[in-house]
Amino acid sequence: MRLGRLLTATTALGLGTLAYSYVEATRRFVVRELTVPALPAGRDPIRVLHLSDIHLVPDQAPKRAWLRSLANLEPDLVIDTGDNLAHHGSVGPLVQDLGPLLEVPGAFVFGSNDYFAPHRKNPAAYLSGGTGVDRGGEWEREKDLPYELLRAELSSGGWLDLNNARGELTVNGTRLAFTGVDDPHLRYDRLDPTPADASADLRIGVAHAPYLRVLDTFNATGNELILAGHTHGGQLQVPGYGALVTNCDLDTKRANGLHTHRTEGNDASWLHVSAGCGTSPFTPFRFCCRPEATVLTLTG
Repeated sequence: MRLGRLLTATTALGLGTLAYSYVEATRRFVVRELTVPALPAGRDPIRVLHLSDIHLVPDQAPKRAWLRSLANLEPDLVIDTGDNLAHHGSVGPLVQDLGPLLEVPGAFVFGSNDYFAPHRKNPAAYLSGGTGVDRGGEWEREKDLPYELLRAELSSGGWLDLNNARGELTVNGTRLAFTGVDDPHLRYDRLDPTPADASADLRIGVAHAPYLRVLDTFNATGNELILAGHTHGGQLQVPGYGALVTNCDLDTKRANGLHTHRTEGNDASWLHVSAGCGTSPFTPFRFCCRPEATVLTLTG
């Protein structure tokens, strides 16, 4: 009888945790605010909205309503670090939900789920902590999401396409130089060893997945701020410990949030890794890691 009660209690706890994790992933969206002293002294602040890992499916009504509300934050700049889609019909709804944000200065890169639709897989493979370096044939199939349509829509209002590209924007009188890469998780990145534009007021590196080879190159080439996503903050965090995995070779202590990254002989770069605001539709669970967007206020 005692064993039976223990099994019943354990089962109830497990089911309750699973139910909470589903609610957290699909309802408990949050906007986080951080200050990053990355601008030259005396410059006006710049409010940067960092979006990542939306993984949109058209019937996700609560997420879509929350996305529409983000325009009320009135950012000066929007950076989207990829994995926008999770369904073949998501581009139109995404553009509709971003709405006025597409008219704000912005930039974007792609993640794997801008090219490939998600599919069922063993979640234990993610929790094993694999870095994605050896993925076998998972990404050898033909691209099946409308990524070129997504590219056209995000670029239509003036957002910079930073997939293996550079660009610049002037925001609040401050000249920003960007260096971006296509998805490192797919090994689509083409790292450029050329130093970032030294004449700009701030240099920013943008990537979907924060692999160390990318962070090292961004830092060594003089980018003072680096923005990435991909990790989902580990998606399941242990209270008092944090993330168990990052799904890349970044350490779990930097699975999400604001940190620094430094290579030998160079000044440290600010590094912000977004925990993202979505999940694969086949694993709609988060625990102690709410879906998020972040407003980074850049100051002098």
